[in-house]
Amino acid sequence: MAANTFHLAWFLQGSSIQAWGQEWTGNISEEWMSAEMFLDLARSLERAAFDYLLLEDSIYIGQNWQNKRDMFLKNGMSVPRQEPSVIASLMLAATRRIGIVPTLSTFAYHPYLTARIVGTLDQISAGRAGWNMVTGSSDYSGQNFGLDRLPEHDLRYEMAAEYIEVVTKLWDSWEPGAIVADRKTGVLIDPERVHTIDYKGQYYASRGPLNSGPCPQGRPVIAQAGGSAKGRATAARYADTIVAHPKGIDGMKDYRQDVRTQMRGIGRDPDSCKTLFMVYPILARTASEARALADERRTDAARNIDRRLAQLGWMTNIDFSGCDLDAPVGELSTNGHQSSLAGFLRKAGKNTLREAIIDYSSAGACVDLVGTPEMVADQMDEVMQEVGGDGFLIALPNVSRRSVAEITEGLVPALQQRGLVRTTYEHQQFRDNLLAY
Repeated sequence: MAANTFHLAWFLQGSSIQAWGQEWTGNISEEWMSAEMFLDLARSLERAAFDYLLLEDSIYIGQNWQNKRDMFLKNGMSVPRQEPSVIASLMLAATRRIGIVPTLSTFAYHPYLTARIVGTLDQISAGRAGWNMVTGSSDYSGQNFGLDRLPEHDLRYEMAAEYIEVVTKLWDSWEPGAIVADRKTGVLIDPERVHTIDYKGQYYASRGPLNSGPCPQGRPVIAQAGGSAKGRATAARYADTIVAHPKGIDGMKDYRQDVRTQMRGIGRDPDSCKTLFMVYPILARTASEARALADERRTDAARNIDRRLAQLGWMTNIDFSGCDLDAPVGELSTNGHQSSLAGFLRKAGKNTLREAIIDYSSAGACVDLVGTPEMVADQMDEVMQEVGGDGFLIALPNVSRRSVAEITEGLVPALQQRGLVRTTYEHQQFRDNLLAY
């Protein structure tokens, strides 16, 4: 691979009714239950040799606007959502090389269950499964599981560190070669190579061993979005790939350097973890058409301020419905997604709430990528050269077969022709492809 080659992955915002009400979405509101569009997405990304597809998830219906669910239900905002491990199993069955990474939250799944689910996905896919570790961010989700509220942000990450220890020890409870299948002696599994873990921590306990057997990758790939200080430290210690969304090239560079420095500090090889930066490319046949689409996104944000604020509230646990749109944003705090709120506040500056949410909703995640496929390919090359690596996580706000094709049949070939992304997979298993360059 060339020195400037980078990785590509896809961030799917829940297996729900994508882009409902938008053009070119077919009959998604009638067909979404079958998961066929999501299987088409996985197949398309595999043809384009993406490293992985990450299935984002939430386990609640938003109520962060006028303390009602109406805004979220009427507009299909992050609802309905299906169990991601089930969709992941269908995606893995429909593909042969791409990694599939469902989100399983630490408060909703016991560590043993997560280890077993993801381990099973790794087995049925011959080593292509991952786990997106999240701690949860909304009290509404906790209340669905009998909790009054989620623990405080930093405590959630302390608990998550212990949780990951349990999961990885369970994956390690089977040594390589434990299944000997010796027909002469009649021994299937060597008892000396399967171990209890007897883990008793402050928050979690598990006896082990994992009864589902060994994972082809040994340990499936762990993904994590570490935005806050605690989140970055957890990602640096445990993650194999990081979902990152700092704003601007300087922010991206600082983020990657910080995580890599932390990895060195605890004895990890920084190259063993790939940081992928979230982007929303806007593509068209000409630069002027692409710019018009970008302008339309801003116009749409201005037309739908309530909806944009509700979505921000969904992420941050803040109900903005009673706020003065034409007053400065001021100081805000949250027990929800701290990095999302911090990114919003940085962009807001001294602007009014109206101006701030329009700017925030119109931005292209980490950096703006706008133009023809060739122009955007060049922009991505320039960004990676400035940042130093490791790649991009495509996160389109409106997913349809058309928008997917714009990426896989338009942008990716332009990147491949420049030698910036792979044209074919180097290995059979997910982790090996992630570490190929």
